Amino acid sequence: MKFDTDGEIKATILYHLRRKKVVGGAHTHFDTLTKGFPSHLGRDVKKIAQSLIKENLIITKPTSYGLQVSLNKDKIKEVEEFIFRILGISF
Repeated sequence: MKFDTDGEIKATILYHLRRKKVVGGAHTHFDTLTKGFPSHLGRDVKKIAQSLIKENLIITKPTSYGLQVSLNKDKIKEVEEFIFRILGISF
């Protein structure tokens, strides 16, 4: 898969979290967001993930062993609409 725009990277990050049901109380490590992307995009993916946190689509949970993230359950409808608009995948 080619990632030509930041929107495609955003949608793919959100899609991975939504597909794995990492919503609300379920968390995953922040570094796993870069999995599935080419290694040369690692820095860009982390920067885009930080912007998703600022947009409040992804919520964080700091722990003693690192930063954990999950989708904001209050904005799940907005996330699904964004994924459908960019990637054409519906839930």
